[in-house]
Amino acid sequence: MLHQTRGIALHSTKFSETSSVVKIYTELFGLQSYLVKGVRKQNAKIKSGLFQPLTLLDLVVYHKEKSSLQNLKEADYSHPYQTIPFDIRKSSIALFLNELVYKTIHEEEPHPEFFSFFYSACLHLDAAGDNFSLFHLVFSLQLTRYLGCMPQLNYSEKTPFLNLREGIFQASAPEHRDFLDPTMSQLFFQLLQTPEGAGASIRVSAKTRDTLLEMILFYYHLHVPGFREMQSHHILHTVLG
Repeated sequence: MLHQTRGIALHSTKFSETSSVVKIYTELFGLQSYLVKGVRKQNAKIKSGLFQPLTLLDLVVYHKEKSSLQNLKEADYSHPYQTIPFDIRKSSIALFLNELVYKTIHEEEPHPEFFSFFYSACLHLDAAGDNFSLFHLVFSLQLTRYLGCMPQLNYSEKTPFLNLREGIFQASAPEHRDFLDPTMSQLFFQLLQTPEGAGASIRVSAKTRDTLLEMILFYYHLHVPGFREMQSHHILHTVLG
């Protein structure tokens, strides 16, 4: 049966000399793998460039329940990016967002709220002005809400230490070393409360930004089962620095 749905491209792998399998997070069906026949041909009807990481798509797909590989009939740009492909800072952030979602979201079930959040974040990044150096930090923390491991929003002057293992702010440093000091805990809390696509009003040094990112990824390792080592954040340290 044919369905029309929006999607966000995540990953593409060669299937044969002329075909590819693409991972797409769709609005109707969640994360799905699609066989795209003929996409590697020179005169392909569906161009392989459509499946670059984080491309926003309008799709016509076949869907069979309990099938691990679906078929894609039509694909086109839902929103062609205006700035991301031409700004190395934005394109580096986009690669990071893509890798983070690819390594954390595995459910082949629809999740409309997450799709809306993810799709909207891509649009916000494309439309962002000059100050978007914290965009990936805000996205990473907002994503924890959909992964079911968002830290408690209980920061105060009386609870200034973030216990990374427990995901709570507490009155004193825990006995283990997996915590943030009051200064970093306050910044972490500010980012947790920052609306999607915002963050321009928070000023931090490049070194502090890099440290926060490392702590956020460490938090993922503690709370997201099977979370694998990230690669794209190393590029961010260089490009945004």
